[in-house]
Amino acid sequence: MSIQLNHTIVAARDKAASAEFTARVLGLEVGAPFGPFLPVHTENGVTLDFMEVEPDRIVPQHYAFLVSDEEFDAIFGRIQNAGIDYYADPAHHEEGQINHRDGGRGAYFDDPNGHNLEILTRPYGSGG
Repeated sequence: MSIQLNHTIVAARDKAASAEFTARVLGLEVGAPFGPFLPVHTENGVTLDFMEVEPDRIVPQHYAFLVSDEEFDAIFGRIQNAGIDYYADPAHHEEGQINHRDGGRGAYFDDPNGHNLEILTRPYGSGG
């Protein structure tokens, strides 16, 4: 069996609000609760399991989502329509811009807990 990422836990102050934010922006659905988790399933079978924790226990993480050009357009449109700040870089220095690394497009934005979310159309190092 090949090794694959199956799920990751996303720490949140409010798991429902955080799962709904991520699902809405990415065009995914929030699944049924499973124990303390509220899952958002991605198309490649990886689940983001949102779990409530005390705010002082949230350490911002980075979650990158490889998307098609069409999905990028749709997600980016939802980001802009919602008035979410976005950046061309992970350090959030290039506000209101997207990047064109490896001949694709990418953008970074924060979720309600400060996690740094990224959408990109080409894997890094793929050329272009």
